[in-house]
Amino acid sequence: MTALTWSEALALQQPQMDTTHREFVELLGAIEAALDGPVDTLHARYADFVAHTEAHFAQEDRWMATLGFAPENCHAFQHAHVLKVLHEVQSADPGPKVLGVLVTELALWFPQHAQSMDAALAQVMADCGFDPASGRLDRTLAEAVTTCGTGSCGT
Repeated sequence: MTALTWSEALALQQPQMDTTHREFVELLGAIEAALDGPVDTLHARYADFVAHTEAHFAQEDRWMATLGFAPENCHAFQHAHVLKVLHEVQSADPGPKVLGVLVTELALWFPQHAQSMDAALAQVMADCGFDPASGRLDRTLAEAVTTCGTGSCGT
């Protein structure tokens, strides 16, 4: 069974974000599919996933900066934390057991992240008239966002 499958429940109605998220899910699935194969293939799939996730998070972090989120917002902090784990795992030359656990954990984490923090970002993008393709922004935020925008951060 696949740890995480793309579904419309993950869609945020922000085309660029949804495309990136669909790719994230597909690349996570590629790691899972490679768990029983040659370790070189497994490591290549993991490297692809890490590179995509770096670009994915950097893109969202740029959007948040353009919109006026504070640098210390918890959404960007969560991105940094996940990337730190991915890089630590990558530097440890992981085997199938470690990557299997990572796939399972990311499959649990990602829907919650997408449906809370990313959904809040997509809503702010829409509210501000932000076009991620052109970088055009109709209006900025009245004050910098330091939380994830969902109220779940306790602030």
